[in-house]
Amino acid sequence: MTDAPAVIATKTRVRWPLSLIVGASLTAVVLATALLALAWTPYDVEAVDIAAKLTAPSAAHPFGTDHFGRDVLSMIMAGAQNSLVVAFVAVGIGVVIGTPLGLAAAARGGWIDELVMRGNDLIFAFPALLLAVMITAVMGPGAINAIIAIGVFNIPVFTRVARGAAQGLWTREYVLAARTAGKSKALISVQHILPNLMSLLVVQAAIQFAVGIVAEAGLSYVGLGAQPPAPSWGRMLAEAQTMIGFAPWLAIMPGLAIFVTVLGLSLTGDGLRDLFDPRVRRER
Repeated sequence: MTDAPAVIATKTRVRWPLSLIVGASLTAVVLATALLALAWTPYDVEAVDIAAKLTAPSAAHPFGTDHFGRDVLSMIMAGAQNSLVVAFVAVGIGVVIGTPLGLAAAARGGWIDELVMRGNDLIFAFPALLLAVMITAVMGPGAINAIIAIGVFNIPVFTRVARGAAQGLWTREYVLAARTAGKSKALISVQHILPNLMSLLVVQAAIQFAVGIVAEAGLSYVGLGAQPPAPSWGRMLAEAQTMIGFAPWLAIMPGLAIFVTVLGLSLTGDGLRDLFDPRVRRER
């Protein structure tokens, strides 16, 4: 009597990339800080206390105070809201406008494709921050104009990503079958092409989110971003540059906030790319 062959059931588990775990954790901390600031900050971010100006980090003020006696920790917490909102909406503009343009260019080809791509080249002819400075200089400083300026640069980024990936998908068998069934190019783009681009768009959005944080800080640094009394990491750096010799915490703290946020988003984007890309994904 022979024993029946044992069937060993194996369960594959996705190995989460370390970069995704670290990046998502850092990003979660920043998001939690911004949400907490909606309801509570250690001090009123607009409260001026001249008697406590330029106080070094202490138990009462863990990140110190600025030249008006305002609590730096409270300002960084409130500034996180501004930076995240500007970057999020600007990336949203790029996704909502750029993705349909890329899908249309890939689906129609010809003069539509040429028109869309030449428009992209025109925008890409200017560095991102320089283009944002030009737009806000013309339209005036402010958070809304900063969103528009950063969003304009995001449009061609998502257009190129969507177009490049969609062109490869148009040769797949399921797309050819849909065309044979009589579906229009627009319907195929929505039903078959776009769902297969979502992972790529999510990865690109995370990367552009980090770029948006830096761009918003840069605009605020030169006075074209959010205006006082709204706290801004970039403006905090600009105000600290003349006092860095005797009050270095004024530059170190907002600089660290920008660094941690950008690092977290960049690592998240890299981790999502590794997770979604079958060529680098590892399972066990």
